[in-house]
Amino acid sequence: MLKQYLSVKEQYEDAILFYRMGDFYEMFFEDARKASRALDITLTSRNKKDANPIPMCGVPCKAAKGYLSRLIAQGFRVAICDQVEDPAASKGLVKREVVEIISPGTATSEELVNTKAGHFCLAWVPSDKDEQGWALLDASTGELRCGQETASLASL
Repeated sequence: MLKQYLSVKEQYEDAILFYRMGDFYEMFFEDARKASRALDITLTSRNKKDANPIPMCGVPCKAAKGYLSRLIAQGFRVAICDQVEDPAASKGLVKREVVEIISPGTATSEELVNTKAGHFCLAWVPSDKDEQGWALLDASTGELRCGQETASLASL
């Protein structure tokens, strides 16, 4: 199982990996340390009696949206790794794949972000000329504004 986890994690090094294990999303190693601090949940370990126990923590799948919301609010990027085959029908290790990547810039559902306050993404194109190009997207409503004007990034 850890070989599979590490293989997936290698592809998503900059994200906390929510790795589906039955009814829980579990995190291991540095992801577990980060998530336990950010979410104020217990950091435990796998193979506690080993010389090098593996740090781990987990959250129930049914409550995952609340935990994801808290991680997103703190600026974390999360890769959701789900079981992609029926555990009852599979022999051996259940196949898992990352099915979604959630970040502060891509989260739009009401469960993950405060849509009443807006959820903005700004693109700014600097220019040697007087006018700068910009686009502002409110991902919670889909409203897009863009323009070209004399402005600094700070003023936008």
